[in-house]
Amino acid sequence: MASSIQPGDHKAFMRLALSLAQKSPPKPTNYRVGAVVVDVPSNTILATGYTLELEGNTHAEQCCFMKLAQQHGVPEQKLAEVLPKDLALYTTVEPCSKRLSGNLPCVERVLRLAGCIKTVYVGILEPEKFVQENTGRKSLRDAGIEVVHVEGMEKEILEVATAGHVKE
Repeated sequence: MASSIQPGDHKAFMRLALSLAQKSPPKPTNYRVGAVVVDVPSNTILATGYTLELEGNTHAEQCCFMKLAQQHGVPEQKLAEVLPKDLALYTTVEPCSKRLSGNLPCVERVLRLAGCIKTVYVGILEPEKFVQENTGRKSLRDAGIEVVHVEGMEKEILEVATAGHVKE
């Protein structure tokens, strides 16, 4: 879908991702995250997702990639063969580098698309509540994917992300 957001308006894309995160059910065991995949040259939103949107213990980025795979009729592992080569991923919380559920971490899903995703825009870095030392940023950068912190929305993103958590 063509975006009404101006090209390069990273805060507006992050606000869209945050609005998606708000659709995720509050639970004490995960973060409520929203994600948006954008084709940069055409400024087209290719997919959106949020935590637990699809069946299973799904993360926001994972939902985006599952939808794209379904749209293109390919397994998620083959998405790099069919997607445009200048994509941006906006995600309210930094992609996870480890999944306690045993699912493939979102960083590894992004790395499979290293020839397509050029930049990952994050609203906040992953808190260390569930996984200590998220090494994802380094892995992404080592693969040539730029990681950019979109500043100024951290408080709001954290409030949405941690809704349902037991406050200490």
